[in-house]
Amino acid sequence: MKYVGIAAYSGEAPPDLINDTKEFVKGLVSCCGNELVLVVGGYWGLMKVLVDEALSLGVKVLIIPPIELENISYPENSLVIKSGTSYRLRSVILVRTSDVLVALGGAGGTFQEIVTAYDEGKPTFVLGGKGLPTDKVKYIAPYIDDRRTSKIVYVEDVNELVLGVCRELKCST
Repeated sequence: MKYVGIAAYSGEAPPDLINDTKEFVKGLVSCCGNELVLVVGGYWGLMKVLVDEALSLGVKVLIIPPIELENISYPENSLVIKSGTSYRLRSVILVRTSDVLVALGGAGGTFQEIVTAYDEGKPTFVLGGKGLPTDKVKYIAPYIDDRRTSKIVYVEDVNELVLGVCRELKCST
């Protein structure tokens, strides 16, 4: 199985980012098929769009919500891990569970997941150019510091994102 961590905006996403998110999931399915598990930190905002799209395509979804939102309703076909952890700690679990992290735009929480992935040596892909705070990642990519623990790939095209992630996961493209 290929575990893809998804860091995504928790607020109302712009329509073009919603479309890109759906295209991203479809693209991953076309290259990785049923080898894929998407790992997210909740079921609201852009994460909800991603989860609904993935489940509609038969993709396995693992949701690791923060303790404050463990008891809300989650899709029946998803696997929910109630870890009893805060927002920040559940982000660490999300990253450590994943083979690669994909940031589909976001703010502070998404930044934390990008930095955690970098520190943990996880390859990271960031979809930017959407008018969200994570667009600033283009100024620090491909490395946050001189340790170069993992590469951060910043792209503004969803097709380029899919190709990069598929190559990293060694799925057929």
